[in-house]
Amino acid sequence: MTDGSRDDIARRAGADGALSRPAPSLRDPDRLRALAETRLDSTPDEAFDRFARLVGDLLDVPVALVSLVDSERQFFPGEVGLPQPWAGQRETPLSHSFCQHVIDIAAPMVIPDARLHPRVRTNLAIPDLGVVAYAGMPLTDLDGRVLGSLCAIDSKPRAWTRDQLRTLSDLAAACSSELRLRIALQGAEQARRRAEESQDRLELLAGLTETLAGTMDVQVALRHLGATMVPLLADWCLVSVVGRDGQPTDVAAAHRDPARAADVDRFAVLMHTRLGTKSITREVLRTGRPVLVSAGRLTDVTRGTIGPEMTELADRLGFASHLTVPITDAGRGRVLGAITLINGNGRRPFDDGDLITALDVGRRAGQAIGNSWMYGEQRHVAHVLQHSMLPVLPIAEGLELAARYQPVADRVEVGGDWYDAFRQPNGDLIAAIGDVAGHDIEAAAIMGQLRNLVRGNAYGRPDAVGELMTHLDDVIRGLRIPAAATAILVRLRADGAGGQEVSWCNAGHPPPLVVRAGGAIEVVSARSEPLLGLVRPVRRTTQRASLAAGDTLLLFTDGLVERRDRTIDEGMTELVERLVGTDKLPLDELCDTLLGAAHRREDDIALLAVRAR
Repeated sequence: MTDGSRDDIARRAGADGALSRPAPSLRDPDRLRALAETRLDSTPDEAFDRFARLVGDLLDVPVALVSLVDSERQFFPGEVGLPQPWAGQRETPLSHSFCQHVIDIAAPMVIPDARLHPRVRTNLAIPDLGVVAYAGMPLTDLDGRVLGSLCAIDSKPRAWTRDQLRTLSDLAAACSSELRLRIALQGAEQARRRAEESQDRLELLAGLTETLAGTMDVQVALRHLGATMVPLLADWCLVSVVGRDGQPTDVAAAHRDPARAADVDRFAVLMHTRLGTKSITREVLRTGRPVLVSAGRLTDVTRGTIGPEMTELADRLGFASHLTVPITDAGRGRVLGAITLINGNGRRPFDDGDLITALDVGRRAGQAIGNSWMYGEQRHVAHVLQHSMLPVLPIAEGLELAARYQPVADRVEVGGDWYDAFRQPNGDLIAAIGDVAGHDIEAAAIMGQLRNLVRGNAYGRPDAVGELMTHLDDVIRGLRIPAAATAILVRLRADGAGGQEVSWCNAGHPPPLVVRAGGAIEVVSARSEPLLGLVRPVRRTTQRASLAAGDTLLLFTDGLVERRDRTIDEGMTELVERLVGTDKLPLDELCDTLLGAAHRREDDIALLAVRAR
């Protein structure tokens, strides 16, 4: 139908009153839902065309229709005999509908001469379609709702016989059965899709906690969350986390169409600054209560934002139904953010089932984000604690020192690895490195105690390092410090000829290495004694070596050489190979090179390098 013909119909109907207001029964949502579930429209359908032909043949009428009526029009999946252009269009506005009255009265409507009937005598179907005699039988769903009419039409007055009306009624009953079958098939298809959706959602929820737990970075968690929900739960989504002022600080967005990535990302950026006082997101953040709008309009966006840009973006992204739920930290009763799901016109509206799923996602996301925040706080505290325990390296005559501490990046930056170096009153340098079992605050606390015990036990005492380590063992047992630790204690003393005498004691720790000035790499001694903190006493021994000018002593923890897929011996061999040709490197550069080559680290690394000058 052209715009001109629509305008002409409206003008004519307005002039003579033929365009009646639709009866309330036409707008009944349950009836319209059942009508939609037939999935019929103004296109030919062979089964219903057959019903129309039967009516035309058995009642000997020029026009027969299977007419279904919504709130604005009637359309004909079955038709025979209509004049053009109506036969091609297979629909008319309600201004041309007799069948709407069958729905209104929910009973057969039989009219010998429409020109004389008070209800339809001004209907435009009389002049435009040639409808004079009309007999229409209700077409119903299983609940008795009238969806339309099976009608016989003649262009001249007609006295309908009882047999004709009985035949039309029987055909209408069969046609209603076909409609009910279509609705049932659609219901079964919907049930199948819902079952698949439910299974997909269960799988999503089952994997969501693991997905979110895989990172402690809030922004990464938000991106994972958005990617997980689209397109399974929605066409596009926004995930917001609030700051201390209650406004969105981190916003992640995702859209099912990669071509819309720029638009949805821009929408996310505007969430920071362009939300108005009536924004649904702000309402959910403030109250902690979800908002579900099954039939959304762009005015919902306009009302909640500042300026036109977000509305224009929403129009391009698709905006027909939306659902916003809080991200909650159940343990602390806080609203941490909000999740907004949006569907376009091509997808069914959100319902209560979607709301339940989204609320569950919000709770799981809240737990993950709350853990991330707590992790961030703990990480900061641990970082401060760990670095407060790392010593300032002393200035020692004839020696150059460099050290590094590098925690595993994906956990709290605190553990049991440590190093230390300090000068004795007589000028000797005491160096130590160790590793307390564990990677938590408790391990760090024990590490701090052990490092202080080493200093207190060794400072000012000329004893051999083996005796110092024996006494340290006695102190650990006597004070009942729950330490299970490895350590190396080293004394360096100038030999008077430009070199250094080195003595050390090794309690279960990876052996030190020496990079000679000429490039040779030596494992000083692979022999070690039991670790510290054992119940039975251990008599420690002292081992000796020497450093010439330019030689470098390397002390390190096992994170530098140990991985699950290889032994420490294999790691030591690889480390020795990496050290080849490094004798000319500045000491700081040597340390950085060793840390940078430690791929796939699974443990913290402490490294102390001492070079004779």
